[in-house]
Amino acid sequence: MWRVVAAGFTLFWAPTFQQFPRLCATQEALLAKECCPPWEGDGSACGASSGRGFCRDVVVPDTPDGTQYPFRGLDDRERWPLVFYNRTCQCTGNFMGFNCAECTFGYWGETCQDRRESLRRNVFHLTRTERTQLVSYLNLAKQTPSSDYVVATGTYLEMENGSKPTFADVSVYDIFVWMHYYVSRDALLGGPGNVWADVDFAHWAPAFLPWHRVYLLHWEREIRKITGDDGFAIPYWDWRDAQGCDVCTDQLMGGRNPRDPTLLSPGSVFSSWKSLCSQVQDYNARGVLCDALSEGPLRRNPGNHDRNRVERLPTSAEVAFTLSLANYDTGTMDRTANMSFRNTLEGFGDPQTGLGGSPRMGMHAALHVFMNGSMSSVQGSANDPIFLLHHSFVDSIYEEWLRRHRPDPSRYPTSNAPIGHNGEYHMVPFLPLHTNREYFRTSKELGYEYSRLLGPNTRLSESLRPYLEDVDGVWPLLLVACLCGVGLALGVAAAVSNFKRRVPTWPRILELRRISFLSFLSVPEWQPLIGREGANESRRYTATI
Repeated sequence: MWRVVAAGFTLFWAPTFQQFPRLCATQEALLAKECCPPWEGDGSACGASSGRGFCRDVVVPDTPDGTQYPFRGLDDRERWPLVFYNRTCQCTGNFMGFNCAECTFGYWGETCQDRRESLRRNVFHLTRTERTQLVSYLNLAKQTPSSDYVVATGTYLEMENGSKPTFADVSVYDIFVWMHYYVSRDALLGGPGNVWADVDFAHWAPAFLPWHRVYLLHWEREIRKITGDDGFAIPYWDWRDAQGCDVCTDQLMGGRNPRDPTLLSPGSVFSSWKSLCSQVQDYNARGVLCDALSEGPLRRNPGNHDRNRVERLPTSAEVAFTLSLANYDTGTMDRTANMSFRNTLEGFGDPQTGLGGSPRMGMHAALHVFMNGSMSSVQGSANDPIFLLHHSFVDSIYEEWLRRHRPDPSRYPTSNAPIGHNGEYHMVPFLPLHTNREYFRTSKELGYEYSRLLGPNTRLSESLRPYLEDVDGVWPLLLVACLCGVGLALGVAAAVSNFKRRVPTWPRILELRRISFLSFLSVPEWQPLIGREGANESRRYTATI
């Protein structure tokens, strides 16, 4: 509880990382096209006086993109972040952040020289306390307004090239909902209904896995800040061979509402959550961006989905086949890519043959469709907290592939990938800037590990953790019961000893009773016992059993 209270105080000074930092969402910053806020430690832009970073020109390579997106200069996300800013903080060493105030992933301390590694666990291996903590942390993020950054609700053109900033305040949780919407939204070409749907800066192409890796890392960092829990790590849901939504319980991600199967159970805190940025068709029809306003409750109806699109949840065999594919991406590097690990894991390659453009979705995409609600819309899927558990497991499969195949960073495509996915392209809409190729590397270098990828002994101990907590809670009662038993036994012994002293003739009484009992045994039988033949039959019967 004290962590939650402390979060209320730390929230107002903790710096954050995503676009748009409030200090850069001003008319002055937009007109200057510069996002170089000062570091509070020395008051200089990007902490330059302390050598943490410097305000420099953004360099975006001019390598050719694929042909899937035939436009240029129409979308704010093209050549990110040049439409909004052409100068940003570029940090040195292990410093990171839009003002170089933080440490890069895997490091901590005043000088960012100390290594730190967190462990992402199977959600079912969390203790009862940890499960409650997870739900509480997510709800705190949903209810806590962000004081450090805002979201864009208008295009740069609608902002009149920066002279009329159009931004909205949202919660810490909803900034991530908005980010996932913004990176995957359709391109607005001008006017109602005039959109280009075949574009996504974080899906359908090579950056799918690196982008979501960075997304989860920032997610973890924000939760740690608002809770004060530096050890927090996003758990994962291992959905291999699952017959249904195992995490859809009121103790975890919310059960089914008995009165309306498309809603969450009123016994779950998530039933009161409101979605945003989920009405894609409406935005496209009006030719506008999401306005970041509430759009109704979370929707979920797991298992009642279109069976022609997804037959069932992925199997262990399908995951194993996907991991066997040696090529990260192939061909046009989109949804039609054959024998592509990325495309198969994303769900557009058949998980049994590896052929792209599959009429049925598998792997990652299969789970989104299976949830049949907020999760089934790419742009609005992050509204459902299951998104985090799901993508943590997808990231663990990506990590397992990296460790098995050990690809050189040069294997990540440099050019001709769909727009936004080339190796040196900056990920939309992150500030500080991250390139796709930077996260084509193992999680060990980024400061985190997965319990499922550890040795067998460690995995066994992880699976026992919830039960050990139960034992830990019960042992004081067992100790009290044991002490009571010892006390009772001592009391009985003392009573018997006292009785012996007070009644000295009791051995004689017992002797008489013994004689009487032996006399009783000598009384002739009224009915004979089983004879020898019956005894043999009895032994044969027992042996047969």
